[in-house]
Amino acid sequence: MNDVTNTGLPEWANVIAVFDTETTGIAPETTRIVSANVSVLNPYGQVEEEHNWLIDCGIEIPEQATAVHGITTERMRSEGAPAPDSIYELLTIISSFMDQGIGVVAYNASYDFTILDREAKRYGFDPLELPRPVIDPLIIDKQVDKYRKGKRTLEAAAAHYGVALTDAHDAAADAIAAGRVAQAIGKKYAADLAFPAEELHDLQVTWAKEQAESYANWRRSQNLPVYPGDGMWPVR
Repeated sequence: MNDVTNTGLPEWANVIAVFDTETTGIAPETTRIVSANVSVLNPYGQVEEEHNWLIDCGIEIPEQATAVHGITTERMRSEGAPAPDSIYELLTIISSFMDQGIGVVAYNASYDFTILDREAKRYGFDPLELPRPVIDPLIIDKQVDKYRKGKRTLEAAAAHYGVALTDAHDAAADAIAAGRVAQAIGKKYAADLAFPAEELHDLQVTWAKEQAESYANWRRSQNLPVYPGDGMWPVR
């Protein structure tokens, strides 16, 4: 294990990239990304670098998706950049951070990274090959505070860890809040999470599988369906 740094954070949490998308839906094979954010936070949660995308995804945005993130088909078509260009830029910048060993934070990372994987393949790009290191505050929070009652949404986690989230379901607001939640968890549980980013990534692979198995067992006990692919992380 690495020592905790003088900021009170594990080493992996001192400089992090953050990533979030807003999309047309939830099914990985058909969902398109309509907006995205990749930013860099310093040890104090301040934004040092920010990249935003509004993407013309080539299909109409369903009303129920617009109701969540507020992006209409009309706005997307008038202001959005071409999807192939945007997806390529996303892949390139995320790869660059990972190549430097900088952890990329995404809340419920298996959603965003799976969607990005399918988008890459849709436009003929090489997807991120085993993206690593990824930092998922949802997986980590469930591991370090297993028995806390209540929801585990980003909004709930932000409230629990004292992180402001004033514009939920905006890619930039969600990405930055997720990063600050990750840093708050890192500070609170510094002794338990004092791993290099790559090692923490590998632990999350195991934790995600264990958490999914536990949830699947509960669903079976309630005679509820179990979903295939749950527990595969960070790409399903």
